[in-house]
Amino acid sequence: MEKRFEHYVRLLATAFLVVGCFLVLRPFLPAILFAAVICAATWPLNLGLRRRLGGRQSLAALTMTLLLILVAVLPLAIVAYNLADNIGTYYDALRKAVEHGPPAPPAWLAGLPVVGKSIDEYWRHTTGSQEEMIALAKRLLDPAKNYLLSGGILLGQGVLQMSLSAFISFFFYRDGEALLRSIGVAMNWVAGPQSDNLLNIINNTLRSVMFGLLGTALAQGFVATIGFAIAGVPAVLMLGMATALLSLIPIGPPLIWGGAALWLFRQGETGWGVFMLFWGAFLISSVDNVVKPYLISRGGHLPFLLVLLGVMGGVLAFGFVGIFIGPTFLAVGLSLARNWTVRDQDSTSN
Repeated sequence: MEKRFEHYVRLLATAFLVVGCFLVLRPFLPAILFAAVICAATWPLNLGLRRRLGGRQSLAALTMTLLLILVAVLPLAIVAYNLADNIGTYYDALRKAVEHGPPAPPAWLAGLPVVGKSIDEYWRHTTGSQEEMIALAKRLLDPAKNYLLSGGILLGQGVLQMSLSAFISFFFYRDGEALLRSIGVAMNWVAGPQSDNLLNIINNTLRSVMFGLLGTALAQGFVATIGFAIAGVPAVLMLGMATALLSLIPIGPPLIWGGAALWLFRQGETGWGVFMLFWGAFLISSVDNVVKPYLISRGGHLPFLLVLLGVMGGVLAFGFVGIFIGPTFLAVGLSLARNWTVRDQDSTSN
C-alpha cells in the first residue's frame, strides 16, 4: 500500500512538473518550434561549417545564427518597418483610386485586330456601371486601413518571434548533437525498433517542406524584383521582399504584383500595367507551380490543401512563424500516416 502511494505521488509530482514547465515555456513555444525546424533543416550546413572551422562548435553556431538573421530576420524587419511607415500613404492612395474610379481604356486598345473593339466596348461598359461598386468600396476604406494596421502588427510580432528564434537557434546549433541523442532515446522508448525509420521520415519531410517554402519564396521574390524593375515600379526591393514573404501564403504574390499593375494603370502606364499582369501571371506565379513541387517532392508530396490549411492554422495557433510551423507539422504527420499505412498493408498481405 505504501509503495503504491509513493508511485502515485511520483506520478502526480511528474505531471505537476510537466504542466509547470509547459506554462513557463508557452509564451516562447512558437519561437522554440521555429528554431527547432530551422536548425533541423539546416543541420548538414552547420556540420559542414563546423568542419571548416576546425570543430569549433560555438563559432559555427554563431555564424549560422548570424546567417539566419541576415536571410530571414533582417528582410522581414525592413518590410515591417516600411509597411508601418507608409500605412498612411497606402491608405491615401487607395482612397484616391476609389474616388476617381476605374481608368478609361487606352486609345490603342480598340485598334487591336479581331478582339480590340469588343474589349474596348466591354471595358467602357464596365467602367460606366461601377458607380454602385465605387460607393461600396468607399464604405470599405476604413476596414482596409484596419487590415493594413493588422498586417503591420502581425509583421512586427513576426520580427520579434524570429529574433527570439534566432537567439534560441544558437544553442540548438551548438548543443544539437546532445539534444539529438536525447530525442533518439525518447523515440526508441516510444516507437521501439521503428524509431530510426520514423526519425528519417520526419527529418526528410521537414527539410523538403522548409526548402520548398523558402526556395519558392526566394525564387518568386527574385523574379518579382526583376519585373518591378523593368516596369519602373517604385520601391522595387521592398516589393520584392514583400512578394517573397507573401509567397508563403498560396494567394499572396498576386496581391503584390496585382497592386503594382493597378498602380501602373492609375499612372497612365497602360502598356507597363499589362506587362506587369503578364509577368505576374506567367512568371511570378508560375514559379510556385514549378519550384515548390520540385523541392518538396524530394521528401514527399505536399498537397495544396495541406499547405493552405497549414499556413492558416499555423498563423492562428503560433502567430507569424506558424506560416512555417503549420505546413511542416501537417507534412510530417501525413508522411508518418503514409508510412504506417504502407507498413500495415504489407504486414496484412504477408
